[in-house]
Amino acid sequence: MQDINSAPIPSNLADRPASRINMKFVAGGLLIMLFVGYLAVQMVQATMSTGAYYLTVAEVHGRGAEAYGQRIRVSGNVVEGSEEWNAREITLKFSIADESGEQLPIVFYGPRPDNFQRAASAIIEGEMLPDGSFQAETLLLKCPSRYEEEPEEIYVEAQRG
Repeated sequence: MQDINSAPIPSNLADRPASRINMKFVAGGLLIMLFVGYLAVQMVQATMSTGAYYLTVAEVHGRGAEAYGQRIRVSGNVVEGSEEWNAREITLKFSIADESGEQLPIVFYGPRPDNFQRAASAIIEGEMLPDGSFQAETLLLKCPSRYEEEPEEIYVEAQRG
């Protein structure tokens, strides 16, 4: 039997350079960094597309022709008595106003929310038309609730555009 301490050291061990970087760890680290970067980009895009910023009616009017054809989110109070519902064409027309008193006519092609007449305010997404009206793609109505302190929110999407 040969003594372990006296065993000869293979001569080819000195010829190989010591590898300091393990490629498995480098590849894994790169994959993790790519995934984190992807998540960051997705979060930024989601925040920008669903941000809570909206324009007032006066700001929309102030943009003039520049606002035509752009996707805009506008907020205002529903003008009492301005509702025109056409059940045959599934078209809801109404107006909103802001604190300055300026009004914006809204056209929505979709189902009329059940409690539209109770709506106090609305956030509307859509685009300005050259005739001065606003074609809504989505409605977010805020209605006062009888039982809760927070207003009830109703979200509706247009059926055609």
